Amino acid sequence: MHSVKAIFNLKVCVRAGLWGGVLLLAACSRGGADADKPPSASLTVTAGQPETRRIALEVVASGSVAAWQEMSLGVELSGVRVDRVLVEVGSRVKKGQPLVQLDTRSLAVDARRAEASYAQAAANLQLAGASATRGETLLARQLISASNFEELSAGRSSAQAQVASAAAERDAARLRLGYATLRAPEAGIVSSRTVQPGQIVSVGVELLRLIRDGRLEWRADLSEADLVRIRPGAKVLVNSPDGTTVLGKVRAISPGLDATSRTALIYADLPEPGGLRAGMFAEGRIELGEVEASVLPRESVVVRDGYSYVFVLGKENRVAQRRIEVSPASGDVVPVRSGLTGGERIVVKGAGFLSDGDVVKVVDSAVAAAPPEPAVESAGPRT
Repeated sequence: MHSVKAIFNLKVCVRAGLWGGVLLLAACSRGGADADKPPSASLTVTAGQPETRRIALEVVASGSVAAWQEMSLGVELSGVRVDRVLVEVGSRVKKGQPLVQLDTRSLAVDARRAEASYAQAAANLQLAGASATRGETLLARQLISASNFEELSAGRSSAQAQVASAAAERDAARLRLGYATLRAPEAGIVSSRTVQPGQIVSVGVELLRLIRDGRLEWRADLSEADLVRIRPGAKVLVNSPDGTTVLGKVRAISPGLDATSRTALIYADLPEPGGLRAGMFAEGRIELGEVEASVLPRESVVVRDGYSYVFVLGKENRVAQRRIEVSPASGDVVPVRSGLTGGERIVVKGAGFLSDGDVVKVVDSAVAAAPPEPAVESAGPRT
């Protein structure tokens, strides 16, 4: 009886072992099949290839708007009261136009006094001259002595010196009277006014500032790498705060670099400044001409840690992150200087969401890329 049970148990164990081996082989077979499946894509993207285009090269810089030439205007008199101010900030003036009028009453009195002194000196000279001429006649007839004639001649010379002195005083008085009217030395626009009627002026004190010819210029600091690419006469486009673009032209480039910043100034004339004003900060683009270049869509280039990268499609749509060298963007494309070879496919839409080694699904460009949605685990019972 015991032997029969032992045989039965042996058969059961053998059958269980056989079934276990079958199940193990089946599981291994399924595992091998799963390993052969391609990895699932985590993001839908679009792809493209570099194109060759003619693009406009430009240097973008931030700068300031300033007056081409700005004059500080004052008067050459002290202790005189301002009678009238004839202009306001923003006034356009012509060369020689009166700007500020000082009180001329005391100056006019001084001028009249000087004129009278000159007239008196001239009359004295006429009298002394007549006496000296008559003395010459009398000396020739030996009716006066030589010493008397010398006195008459000396009187004439003294009268001549007095006339010269009086003439100088008269001219100085006229000049001071002329200084009472501050006139525009050049045509331009009044940019600043610090004078008020009734103010007592002094020599050397600024009363007005004048932008010569109303001309403005754009000044920008550029690195030495950019400076060597720019020439006088290059076209400049400056962004105005009112949304318009102001056309300018590079007039001059500073011949020396700042020893600390290694930059130098460029100066661009703005013949029609539009909404720009002196003192404003504005961004500008300096055009360098057109060249043929390999370009990529701007959205395909990802900037990380200060470097530019693209994602190159490989086998089974696995992407490889690759560093490239680019030039400044031109419109919606970025010129590529190095890092790519011909024929490679580059991720365009969705590049910003990728990491090196990700597997993607490539679709037509009409399908917008979106970041992957997080996987949601079921909360139901596990079997």
